[in-house]
Amino acid sequence: MPRARDIGWQHGKMIGGHRHHVQCNYCHRTMIGGITRFKKHLASKRGEIRGCEAVPKEVRELVKKHLAAWRKRKRMGKNKKKVNDEALNESSSEDKDTESNESDQDMESAKLESLQALHEVEVHHPTTNDNQLPMVGTREFFDAFSSGQCTNDQGSAPPRATDLGWAHGLMVNGDRQKIECKYCHKVILGGGISRLKQHLAGERGNIAPCEKVPEEVKAQMQQHLGFKVLQRLKKHKESEKVKKPLISSMQGKEEANNDDVQGSPNTTPQINNGRRRKKEGGEASYGKRKRHKRQNITFATPVNQRPSFISQESLDQADRAVAKFMYDAGIPFSAANSMYFQLMADAIAAVGPGYKMPSYDSLRGNLLNRSVEETGELCLELRKSWEVTGCSVMADRWTDRAGRTVINFYVYSSKGTMFFKSVDASEISKSSEALFNLFDSIVHDVGLKNIVHFVTDTTPNYKAAGKMLMSKYKSFFWSASAAHCIDLMLEELGYMDEIKEVLSKAKRVCQFIYNNDWLLSLMRKRTGGRDIVRPSITRCITNILTLQNIMSLKDPLHQMFTSTIWMQSDLSKQRAGLEVTDIVVDPQFWSSCGQVLKVTKPLLTVIHVADSEERPSMGYIYDALEKAKAEIASAFSNKESEYFPYLKVIDHIWEEELHNPLHAAAYYLNPSIFYNPGFSTSKLIQKGLLDCIETLEPNLTAQDMITRQITFYEDAVGDFSRPVALRGRESLAPATWWSLYAADYPDLQRFAVRILSQTCSATQCERNLSMFERTHLKKKNRLEHERLDNLIFVHYNLRLQERQSTVNKSMAKVVQDPTCLEEMDIDVSEWVEDLSSLDGDGLGWMDVAMPTEAICVNNTRTMKVDSSNYSANEGSSDETNSSDRNDEL
Repeated sequence: MPRARDIGWQHGKMIGGHRHHVQCNYCHRTMIGGITRFKKHLASKRGEIRGCEAVPKEVRELVKKHLAAWRKRKRMGKNKKKVNDEALNESSSEDKDTESNESDQDMESAKLESLQALHEVEVHHPTTNDNQLPMVGTREFFDAFSSGQCTNDQGSAPPRATDLGWAHGLMVNGDRQKIECKYCHKVILGGGISRLKQHLAGERGNIAPCEKVPEEVKAQMQQHLGFKVLQRLKKHKESEKVKKPLISSMQGKEEANNDDVQGSPNTTPQINNGRRRKKEGGEASYGKRKRHKRQNITFATPVNQRPSFISQESLDQADRAVAKFMYDAGIPFSAANSMYFQLMADAIAAVGPGYKMPSYDSLRGNLLNRSVEETGELCLELRKSWEVTGCSVMADRWTDRAGRTVINFYVYSSKGTMFFKSVDASEISKSSEALFNLFDSIVHDVGLKNIVHFVTDTTPNYKAAGKMLMSKYKSFFWSASAAHCIDLMLEELGYMDEIKEVLSKAKRVCQFIYNNDWLLSLMRKRTGGRDIVRPSITRCITNILTLQNIMSLKDPLHQMFTSTIWMQSDLSKQRAGLEVTDIVVDPQFWSSCGQVLKVTKPLLTVIHVADSEERPSMGYIYDALEKAKAEIASAFSNKESEYFPYLKVIDHIWEEELHNPLHAAAYYLNPSIFYNPGFSTSKLIQKGLLDCIETLEPNLTAQDMITRQITFYEDAVGDFSRPVALRGRESLAPATWWSLYAADYPDLQRFAVRILSQTCSATQCERNLSMFERTHLKKKNRLEHERLDNLIFVHYNLRLQERQSTVNKSMAKVVQDPTCLEEMDIDVSEWVEDLSSLDGDGLGWMDVAMPTEAICVNNTRTMKVDSSNYSANEGSSDETNSSDRNDEL
């Protein structure tokens, strides 16, 4: 009968195509030594094998019973082998006078009979991904058989052994899988000579290192191994940990194709039904059976490769199936941008046909609870960092379509941002006292000793509540969101007549183009697929980005509105067409656009700094705003009469809304700024530094130490003067720099690290409006309320983790089509809607040329800014119909 697939492969998978490298599905530990060693790991066997702490109890008991039966069969096999060996020796002595060829035949027959007995013992032959026949286990039996006749009682290396490891170990009872170390005399079970070499090389993780091996032997083994295998395994394990695939490997799904060779859970062998029967002619050599297996085994294509036998029609059918599901469920197209979208597809493909998708009850029950637990564990790791670096609590306020005011609380640290909770504040948002009580409860939940900074928007009630909070505790600072304040600056500048006029003309051009299909298609052809409107998270930022984009498309737009095809069109003869043409060909319009950008572009740079995810922004915001003001003055050739009106608006909001002692202290403690020749201090900065010392350090002795130790930083003495510290001023994050080079001044070090590890903006928190809206809409009962809270907790923290994992990669986000308002965070209707100019449409929407993919990639934006001044209009741009799409969770 064909051999059944080993039970161990239901709970582990091969790594890198090596059958001796098995990764546990439960603890993700990689065991080296084969499937038997892995089963001992599952059964929590002690000794040299570390047991699995995550394996379910029923699985552990099942594997224990399996191993007990296996050991019994193994003992029987050894006894039978011993009897056969004795019979073989006796037969050889009785027939010593026969002809040599007959003796050889008898010996060969005895070997085959012994092999047959051994073959009854459980042998593991997982399928590999290459074309090598997975019969290593059988070859090992041949070697054991041969060596068994040549091994003395003390043990030795097997015949024909060439591996250098045999010079340092002895087989026990002729078993290649039992090797005694010559130095510490430890008997290594399983893994063979490779495991002995790992033992001698001192590689931890799968076997205890030898403590008595000579250093020269240890070095020789390390050089021989090169640690290549373990490095590959560690790399694979890290990749698996980031991706967190949602499936176990096959879990017994293969029912029809596992009747022959034991296969890896990742590669399902397909066996020819016409397999040669066992010993058809009474005599069959092992070599023939070996070749026969090689011919009849085929290997599945890896999941990450496209199988050559898959037709384009099948791929198209799969694409249409995914599309139909999204259309039917009303899922936004932006869901395809999720990193988990492809992971889901890969996981399903790995299981193969017949996979049943999770049920409605599983998604809202068990699976959601497991996701909450996993997310909570990751958040716990972030919490641990708060004690060292401190944290910033961010209150993000917005208003939904129903007019409800929702506050989402996040906790920022240099290790990452964590979604904390979401609160429906509709009934308390008008009362500063009620808001204070809410903020106070958040402080207690986060931990008073951990908080350095509390961030809200500049709404009067929120400002009052924040100041009340700071007055009560006197151990941290409240401030308005820096990005919100910069957005206020842009909004105030937009009310100035010269800027307001330019924006009005630019909007008129965009409205006309985006409301005429033929003209929109012509524009996209002229611009190479680029769009004019650049949507962002706030209305003011959208205005400036779009105006900047119009300036970059000046030549294509000018050529389009002066071309023959435009002049011959009916649109060019309409009043709106004539008006837009006059704007585009007017040199004064383009000059005014340039003037506006001279003022606003430097402020966009400040928002980039405030919203930076690559580094905490607290140490850079003060310097960034000072540089922006200097750049504006320089753009006007330092003529005070020209730049003063703009700087007056900026300074007013800075002084009244934004400035905080933390900004000044962080500016002073940032080594890349402080040691710069252009650095200059002021009374405002010195006062801010002292305020921070008194507020953030309650211990009077520590305050005195900080004020004395600050001179060492100012004079750059001690470790501050090391060459590596000098080079690190620019290359290292400020908090990291202090952690490395201020060890001699622990009080000053802790003070600086806690300040420089904070953010100054709450705008890193992107919102899924429909998700939050749905959460606060359906608070039906306690259980449903808890489930909805769990859903938003998992959803947002998954998004934050995804962003954190790509923080060192491109932070760009693909520009959306301005004509498609789905999932857009800001209403751009003032740029694309104009009902008065909808005449003259000659084409349908399908005739409009869409932006090319390459251009869309080039047009990616890195702006991730926000505004807490959310009106009902700004907070309701998500056009997804939650009442139709989300029935019950």
